[in-house]
Amino acid sequence: MTLALLGTATNAIMVSPSRLGKTTLAQNIAHQAVLRGHTVLFTTAGQLLGELAALDSDSALRRRLSHYAAPALLLIDEVGYLSYSNRHADLLFELISRRHERKSTLITTNKSFAEWSEVFPNAACVVALIDRLVHHAEIIALKGDSYRHKEAQERAVATARQRKSVRSGP
Repeated sequence: MTLALLGTATNAIMVSPSRLGKTTLAQNIAHQAVLRGHTVLFTTAGQLLGELAALDSDSALRRRLSHYAAPALLLIDEVGYLSYSNRHADLLFELISRRHERKSTLITTNKSFAEWSEVFPNAACVVALIDRLVHHAEIIALKGDSYRHKEAQERAVATARQRKSVRSGP
């Protein structure tokens, strides 16, 4: 939350199984960056790559890549939940290359880097993509129990207590 990464164009990659709060943590970092006057763009991998791949002209693609390359902090959420084509991998590589050593990128993923070949099957640029991402990067591995599951259990306990107190009423 100190945002020191922005001063050094350092990347951050949050790696953990689903349900541990990567997206919430990323949103909190983005919020702090905005409060401190930095430009921030938050997107999901699916939205980003779908939008870039759908562009049908080189000039439109260059403009959109420039849009994503511009903010001080770019957050790409949910890398690894879907698989993508070689074109998608190439587009992400191009974007990361444009930002490399210039701007900070925060990525959330449920896959280890060894599993990124499943996310981008047969893509020749995956090794180079990971290399650029982890160069000057903080890799944050989260472990623990699901927050949503914990909250659901707490609600169930509270509901059971409430029902019990209603039944045993005065």
